[in-house]
Amino acid sequence: MRKMLLAGAALAVSTGALAQTAKPSQATATAPRAAKKPFQVTSPNGARIDDYYWLRDDTRKNPEMLAYLNAENAYADTQLSALKPLEDTLYRETVSHIKQDDSSIPYLKNGYWYQSRFDTGANYPVIERRKGDKAAPAQVMFDQPAMAKGHNFFALSDWSVSPDNRLVAYAEDTVGRRQYVLKVKDLTTGQLLPDTITNAEPNVIWAGDNRTILYVAKGPTTLRGYKVMAHVLGTPAAQDRLLYEEKDDTFQMGIGRTSDDRFVCVVVQSTVSTEQRCAAAAAPTAFQVIAPRKRDLRYEADHMDGRWILRTNLKAKNYTLMTLADADVAKGTAAWRDLTPASDSVFIEGFKPFAGFVAIDQREGGNRMIRLLDAAGKSLPVKADEPAYRMALDVNEEPKTDWVRYTYGSLVTPTTTYEVNAKSGERRVLKVAPVPGYDPANYVTERVWAAARDGTKVPVSVVYKKGVKRDGTAPLFQYGYGSYGASMDPAVDPGRIGMLDRGVVYAIAHIRGGQEMGRGWYDDGHLLNKKNSFTDFIDVTRYLVAHKYAAKDRVAAMGGSAGGLLMGAVANMAPQDYRVIVAQVPFVDVVTTMLDASIPLTTFEYDEWGNPAQKPYYDYMLSYSPYDQVAAKGYPAMYVGTGLWDSQVQYYEPAKWVAKLREMKTDTNPLLFRVNMEAGHGGKSGRFERYRQNAEWGAFVLQQLNVAN
Repeated sequence: MRKMLLAGAALAVSTGALAQTAKPSQATATAPRAAKKPFQVTSPNGARIDDYYWLRDDTRKNPEMLAYLNAENAYADTQLSALKPLEDTLYRETVSHIKQDDSSIPYLKNGYWYQSRFDTGANYPVIERRKGDKAAPAQVMFDQPAMAKGHNFFALSDWSVSPDNRLVAYAEDTVGRRQYVLKVKDLTTGQLLPDTITNAEPNVIWAGDNRTILYVAKGPTTLRGYKVMAHVLGTPAAQDRLLYEEKDDTFQMGIGRTSDDRFVCVVVQSTVSTEQRCAAAAAPTAFQVIAPRKRDLRYEADHMDGRWILRTNLKAKNYTLMTLADADVAKGTAAWRDLTPASDSVFIEGFKPFAGFVAIDQREGGNRMIRLLDAAGKSLPVKADEPAYRMALDVNEEPKTDWVRYTYGSLVTPTTTYEVNAKSGERRVLKVAPVPGYDPANYVTERVWAAARDGTKVPVSVVYKKGVKRDGTAPLFQYGYGSYGASMDPAVDPGRIGMLDRGVVYAIAHIRGGQEMGRGWYDDGHLLNKKNSFTDFIDVTRYLVAHKYAAKDRVAAMGGSAGGLLMGAVANMAPQDYRVIVAQVPFVDVVTTMLDASIPLTTFEYDEWGNPAQKPYYDYMLSYSPYDQVAAKGYPAMYVGTGLWDSQVQYYEPAKWVAKLREMKTDTNPLLFRVNMEAGHGGKSGRFERYRQNAEWGAFVLQQLNVAN
């Protein structure tokens, strides 16, 4: 998904080679202008002229393209130079709110306690384990600070320990393109095995023989995970055995083990359909389909207590839980039995089976909460004390326990990890995420409901520092996303505290296109209803201004990825409502991207945005696509960010958009384009690096909102 917190061609050059061919330009005070080179983009619904299509270079080696991107970076450097002291101050403030030597809570799995820890000043954690006891000597599994040395980008993603606890398979990316390399380490010796697999998804599991790893191979151009392969240690990767191939390019895939470790499962899913097939983990060869794919049927199945438990939308728009006996799998959905009733107000987000009960992750009234369901059907809801909050199931690897770990947080309360007893309801705090120099008592959080133009009430999470007057003079920073059914939950962010302390009101607009209010909330914000996401965001802004949370001329907005599409649409539809907009890795060239099936994610997302080969969807996309709707008018001040190696939203989408804005816009407001030449969709790697980038645009935002340093 084109997410900020999840499109392009095959990687053709390393970052090292790029660094030699693309030297930074000299700083300039003049805004760069990209050359116009008319190019005809054809489609089943006609042709369009795209003057900046030439900025697309799948090799990322074109000297003219690189020169333009470097000129944009040089221009941004010049324009932001006066804000460098403020940027440094914001960065120092943020880092001061981060505990330098923090550790995660240990969790137990298969006889070992696993934990990660950050050393002071380190960008990456060390992952270690202890045998049998949390106080036992630590065995370092991954020394990530050492592994990252010599790389401009580093990401250790999925890792999996063999059933006999001797080996660990893991996925590593040193480019940012999400083309992972799978490796295997012997934990008894600390040595790497010669086995190496390239261009894989960060998704790897072990079969029961301790010699076979299962992984998902990617297509070389689309980067679509489409094959489940079995690799036997000590054999060439070219001899890996194909277990399953997904031929339908509108589906994406993943693999995993059930909670009781009895089965290995392959899950393929699209926006509206799921198909899961499972085999015995001891010898995963004969896979059985839980239910064949069918449009508008989605489900996920886990196994515990000798039965399957399924989260599904079968006869339940907001999802329900059902059960299936092992002996009845071949009977299909007719054999599924209700475990929970369907609800119009409660949306089941997920679940985790334990021996004797099920923990349910659900949403109601815009908040995410936990409910425990015992074998007799009795529910135990976990309560909260704030109007806007988020609970979520945490790491629960041992199913034979009465204790369930979950996290709780809000825009005021730092993330707190609890465990609750499923039998007694007793709760105990395991950890409060440390936020040095921060006192929750100094801040206020609210949940308000803004009326959209069609009468729909949109939930909004708001936070501000005590003492900020609600008199219509405060600056506002509003965030939104609204796509893929992804819900934006409140949490304390160390990078936001400096903004709050300067009197800025912060708001999350839980607009349609997410699932904060259930599946219908998503349905009303995608495909031919997509514009509801944009108008909801604008109407939330107008509500907050009208109710004197903020001044009309002191409003900032931010979104990333598909939320960057939101920013682009809002900038076109209501530029007068915003003083400054931040759009990170923005998906702004909707029509051209969705017409190109070679771009990663495109074919997966026809049921998210529509297939532009069909005229109704083509016309509707074209009517809101930010790049296509740029017009000769005034725009807010804007900061746009991208990564050259982004595989989810290609760098050339924002590059084209910025070039066209420079050509068309009639205002004199600053337009800055920051291109990270050594990163992908998530920006630079490392825990402090993103805060450095955030400090840059944060300083720009505060300047535009006329907030004192």
